[in-house]
Amino acid sequence: MLMQTHNKITDHPQAVASYDALHFDRTAQRLINIMPLGVVAFDLQLNITDRNPRAKRMLAATENIAEALAFGAETAMEPAWDELLHQALAAKKPRIFENVKYHHNGQNSVLHIICTPLTEESTDNLIGGILLMEDITNKVLMENELASAERLAAVGKLAARVAHELNNPLDGILRYINLAKRLAEQKEANQIQRYLQESRKGLLRMVQIISELLEYSRSTYSTFEEADINKIVEDALKNMEGQTLDKDIKFIRQYRHPMPNIRSGNLYQVFCNLIKNAVDAMPQGGELVVKTNCDDENMFIQFTDTGSGIPPESQARIFEPFYTTKKAGKGTGLGLAISKDIIERYNGKIGAENRPEGGCQFTVSIPLEHTSWKKADKR
Repeated sequence: MLMQTHNKITDHPQAVASYDALHFDRTAQRLINIMPLGVVAFDLQLNITDRNPRAKRMLAATENIAEALAFGAETAMEPAWDELLHQALAAKKPRIFENVKYHHNGQNSVLHIICTPLTEESTDNLIGGILLMEDITNKVLMENELASAERLAAVGKLAARVAHELNNPLDGILRYINLAKRLAEQKEANQIQRYLQESRKGLLRMVQIISELLEYSRSTYSTFEEADINKIVEDALKNMEGQTLDKDIKFIRQYRHPMPNIRSGNLYQVFCNLIKNAVDAMPQGGELVVKTNCDDENMFIQFTDTGSGIPPESQARIFEPFYTTKKAGKGTGLGLAISKDIIERYNGKIGAENRPEGGCQFTVSIPLEHTSWKKADKR
């Protein structure tokens, strides 16, 4: 399925054979032309030797594949495309580039790209590569719409729970106020103060719920700001240290360096909540160890305290909205539920377990695909 080229690049027979292998013959051309993919063949200098019509529509019309990819890229790749493609060729194994944002002919698209090295069958010598490109713009849009619908459904579910939770104290407040009004009309003041006190308790409960919801709508970080995960954790620790001055609680940092950057406005609030829960679990003092780490797939943030742990009957419910193990008036049960929702937006997980030696450990894991690192960037 090879077609001899009319462009003679060298007189060496082996080199000519290698160059011919980078062109599509007539049968291959027919098959490649009907594929729903852009296909580009290129040599060791990354010069394009052949491409199908779909690839011509998808990429800028340049002679070099790295230049074509960089020409319409929304953001510059680090490392640059020429280095990335040379690395893929040298490794002699396919490399995938996911969700590459590209602008061409006035249109924005998202490409899924696979770079496959080409070698001679007889010698296994590297002669160039093939680039396969799939336009996944519609797929990404559908996934985003689905994620948005899921978030709206989650917000609606939470709003219903909040309305129910606010309605209970509100109903009590109205009842006690009506009783106090009736006693005032009858000039019986002995019970009025108790009714007003009960009304005040209900109002404070409502204020606590609303304050906690507002707390998660604010952030130290911009939604689009990238920050080192260690810095986000450290800022949360420093914020909470001021609340432990009168308690014998020690914060122990065990940060891995380096750690990736991540776009986060809400992670800061998640970490503040987990630290606050740990502090509340150690009223007599103790230690909170905060550890960051990562492997080839995920980064991890662990919060390990020496407190009382989670009651066995509560372990399956601690992430439910308005479920709390704290004493009345000490918590709304919203913190962990909202934290879980935030972490899941990163396709991450949050879990809790009691430690055999006492205390509790919360672990947050977030895939590296949501950070500034790729698998190959791990040091």
